[in-house]
Amino acid sequence: MLKGAGGWAESLRRREVYVRLTPLDIQSHHFARRLRGLDASEVEAFLRMVAEDFEGVIRDAERMRDRVRELEARVAEMGAREETLRATLMTAQEVSDDLRRTAAKEAEVLLAEAEVKAEKVLDAAHRRVAKLAEDVREMRMLRTRLAASVRSVVETHLSILDGLSSDGPEDPHLDGKVAFLASTKPAVKRGPAPPSSAESGGA
Repeated sequence: MLKGAGGWAESLRRREVYVRLTPLDIQSHHFARRLRGLDASEVEAFLRMVAEDFEGVIRDAERMRDRVRELEARVAEMGAREETLRATLMTAQEVSDDLRRTAAKEAEVLLAEAEVKAEKVLDAAHRRVAKLAEDVREMRMLRTRLAASVRSVVETHLSILDGLSSDGPEDPHLDGKVAFLASTKPAVKRGPAPPSSAESGGA
């Protein structure tokens, strides 16, 4: 359809080249008179009719030319809009591709960082578990040693109590130890004796 409009314009331009008469030229044209010529009034009437029809044709041609120019302007505008739309779509596609690539890279970076953090957390948790296991093992060993020590002390005291409560012969060696302990008992410090009544009277 748009191509046809261009064809019309070209056809009208070609017709403009061959149009050499105007309605006024047709109306004002006088033919030479000869013997037995045509009826002058009929010729003039015919020329007026031709001039009127020719004037109508010219007006239609002008309207068609105006219409063609309008359609050509619209075609040019639509072409410019189409080119702008195509460029916009290409730009939008490029931006979309860039955003997609950027998002993929960011996702990869975030995933790598998350994996590194997870590995660090797991490593710290493993070290913590190992430390706790070592602490538990040391506490168990300490409890075992402490229980053995307490058991030994208890057994020793029970043995001493059994020895003290038995009615066996006196052990001179044990009696010597007891006497030694009694002699090493610190003496009670006493103050000076109060004066007697006789001494106070004499004074």
